[in-house]
Amino acid sequence: MSYLAKNYNRKKISFKYGKGSYLYSINGKKYLDFVQGIAVNSLGHAHPKLVRAINQQSKKLWHVSNAFTIPEGENLAKKIAKKTFADYVMFCNSGAEATEASIKVARRYFYSIGKPKKNRILCIKNSFHGRTLAAIFASGSKKMTEGFGPKVPGFDHIKFKYSKPRFPNLRKKIKKNTAAIMVETILGEGGCVPIPDKCLKYLRKICNEKKILLILDEVQCGIGRSGDFFAFEQSKIKPDIVPIAKGIGGGFPIGAVLMNKKVAAGMIPGTHGSTFGGNPNAMVVANTVMDVIHKKSFLNNVKKNSHYFYSQLNKLKNKFPETIKEIRGRGFLIGLQLYQDQSKFIKKLMDNKLLTIRAAENTVRILPPLNVKKNELDQALKIIDKVCADFK
Repeated sequence: MSYLAKNYNRKKISFKYGKGSYLYSINGKKYLDFVQGIAVNSLGHAHPKLVRAINQQSKKLWHVSNAFTIPEGENLAKKIAKKTFADYVMFCNSGAEATEASIKVARRYFYSIGKPKKNRILCIKNSFHGRTLAAIFASGSKKMTEGFGPKVPGFDHIKFKYSKPRFPNLRKKIKKNTAAIMVETILGEGGCVPIPDKCLKYLRKICNEKKILLILDEVQCGIGRSGDFFAFEQSKIKPDIVPIAKGIGGGFPIGAVLMNKKVAAGMIPGTHGSTFGGNPNAMVVANTVMDVIHKKSFLNNVKKNSHYFYSQLNKLKNKFPETIKEIRGRGFLIGLQLYQDQSKFIKKLMDNKLLTIRAAENTVRILPPLNVKKNELDQALKIIDKVCADFK
């Protein structure tokens, strides 16, 4: 009997240890892990540099309050700001906390300039921004909000379509009290769907015209997963606020809100806080992840290998046109959309020692570590080929 709450539908498998792209179960079986904690282990399992960093820091200092200066956090914030659009960084512990804090930053900005009634956030219907009360109502998904009323106010919704126009009637959705538009640059849970660069430019243009803020949620698609450090970089725009988490910690819990100078001015002392946010362990690990991932050679390799993987998956789509409907995504946030429910397909992949995870619209989400080797991609392709051949 398990004493854990039943809010997860867990697979009957447990792991003893991991190394790189692989997980080893407690009964000794070896699995190719293309879940990686749902895009969290950006450098795979037990990366030696991360192991060394956490071991060294754990012997020195685990936690101090944010009432004091934390040098490791100062260092990481500087590193992020120097290499991105951001002027300021605010640390927390998870993606949901980062999106929640982003909402607070947007509302506080308008309050600080004497416009407290500009406090509503416009989001994509059935998107995903986390599981806190505000985040589920920001997403507007009935599946996530059912049973958690009363409704958290302050959110409006737009549709994102796969046909043009992508955002129908967007201008009409923006009201006098709209403070910001918040979207995932690549919809992860929503089926691995990138928002096209033209659409991101359009969102930025609209936000400029209406003098509202643009929040791009890069919790899942950021930190190199798209092949660029941030997925929005390809569109050549600059957002106002970006929540991040997952990959920046390489497996250690960390989240952050990146802000430009304009909006950060509203976050004066006392407006936000986090007991564990910015703790020395998390900061040291994230500093190490940054040092590895934010090298041009590393990101170029992500692009090269992901392009290869994507092209090979499209060959499988052509080989099995009755099974695979579409190959979606960008970089190593890839979706295999099927014509049928994906649950059995994912189970057969696992039976063949390849771990994947579901997303919306019958999509199998494939999330290798960013430093995955080409022969490991080939191994995954062989398994997918076999499962497609056997799948009925």
